[in-house]
Amino acid sequence: MLKSLFATLLLILPLTLTAQTAKAVPATAAATPPPQVLLRTSQGDITVELYPDKAPKSVANFLQYVRDGFYDGTLLHRAIPGYLVQGGLYTRDLQPRRTRPAVPSEADNGLSNLRGTLAVARGADPNSGTAQFFFNLVDNRRLDFVGNQSGLTWGYAVFGKVIKGMDVVDKIAALPTRALGPFAGDVPNPLVLIENAHVVGEETPAPAASAPTPAKAASAATKPAARKAAKPVGKG
Repeated sequence: MLKSLFATLLLILPLTLTAQTAKAVPATAAATPPPQVLLRTSQGDITVELYPDKAPKSVANFLQYVRDGFYDGTLLHRAIPGYLVQGGLYTRDLQPRRTRPAVPSEADNGLSNLRGTLAVARGADPNSGTAQFFFNLVDNRRLDFVGNQSGLTWGYAVFGKVIKGMDVVDKIAALPTRALGPFAGDVPNPLVLIENAHVVGEETPAPAASAPTPAKAASAATKPAARKAAKPVGKG
């Protein structure tokens, strides 16, 4: 009888300890939501949600530029209806800002250049993307990664999407365009300024105290040829 009672206590004790341990451990925190960035432009606000799980290097790079206040006072300098809206480097005087080193391309992350997505603009070298980005106005699957044979097949890395303000992007794309400064065309008229960019939920960064320094390597000279006669998404 005593042996049976003792055995029963041994069985109950671990269960009791397990229950107590479970109560002591706090509930698992909810998954961290993906970061969002608000771009306040002269044509309206655009909010983008980023994909740090799929494009960690591109997202970290973009967020650093945002937190540094790099995009404040830059232009969305290129608008091509039925294709894209591009920006993130040139000031209102069409002078390029000095950028940090380029980031490796993550175009092979499985994300497609669908309407409303945000992607890294680059030169002929797939790994030459710095501060510039573009919004896809349509499903630009011809800009997707298909192989690592060359810059043509490598494609462009998607790292986010517009979740609010796509109507603003469309409005920018519908503006008349002109040749201006170093660009032979596609510059919106009037100029579209990114007045401020900040991470949603974080303090708005203070405006830069000094004028930007022209970039040495971020010229508009090099543009890659793109597949299927697509206009390139280069550094200009």
